[in-house]
Amino acid sequence: MQRIRLRYTKRGRLRFTSHRDFQRAFERALRRAEVPMAYSAGFTPHPKVSYANAAPTGTGSEAEYLEIALTAQRDPATLRGLLDESMPAGLDIIDAVEAKTSGLADRLTASVWELRLNGVTHDEAAKAVDAFLAAETVEVQRRTKNGMRSFDAREAVVEMAAVPLSESVARPQGEAGDRPAAEPCAILRLVVRHMTPAVRPDDVLSGLRVAADLAPPVPAAVTRLAQGLLDEESGTVTDPLAPDREAVTAGSTTAPAPAAAKAPEGSGSA
Repeated sequence: MQRIRLRYTKRGRLRFTSHRDFQRAFERALRRAEVPMAYSAGFTPHPKVSYANAAPTGTGSEAEYLEIALTAQRDPATLRGLLDESMPAGLDIIDAVEAKTSGLADRLTASVWELRLNGVTHDEAAKAVDAFLAAETVEVQRRTKNGMRSFDAREAVVEMAAVPLSESVARPQGEAGDRPAAEPCAILRLVVRHMTPAVRPDDVLSGLRVAADLAPPVPAAVTRLAQGLLDEESGTVTDPLAPDREAVTAGSTTAPAPAAAKAPEGSGSA
């Protein structure tokens, strides 16, 4: 059995796709691309697909991960192309590597987020960030299935800064980076450690309201730029697929070349 790890995105309107909707679209893509999937046992077999730390509905992402199990060898790059062609635009399969190591989920210990705050100036955002980071604790509340729960949003935030609009990675399509916006717009870049309970971007926004009375007039546009293993010394988030690439490179001189996946007749974009 071969295991392939994939990185995919949720862009544009597709950020509103729920995790269940993505599962359905991905399983259709597997069938269109004629991927030789391994299936679970029992009365209702289903494809062996493992999802890792999916972003909330309504959140854009450049770094979602999953793993699939195959019954036959396939070239990861070719397989990625076939699956990407079979997915809706916006749900893009952008990377693939053969799984040579264990514990992908264990390497997802932090995320890099970008928050776009329309109606907030850069200076307002920068002052709010300073107040948030200066606080020892920032208590926020979130409604859960067991009622309201209070927790500290400050502890999970490793780094946060207001960056120029021109440095926005998740800039809306067609927006020029050097043209003044029609209204103020602040961009926050933050690194958040994955904890229990999880601290989400919405919780950080609640924390900014508590610590600095910052309340954007419209909901923030949130995009996950990366997720992976947190380097505690530098505060950076590393590529979780890098160990698999290194293992593949180390064994490439002895391992036989995998068979190339064949494009099914009549395949195309959803």
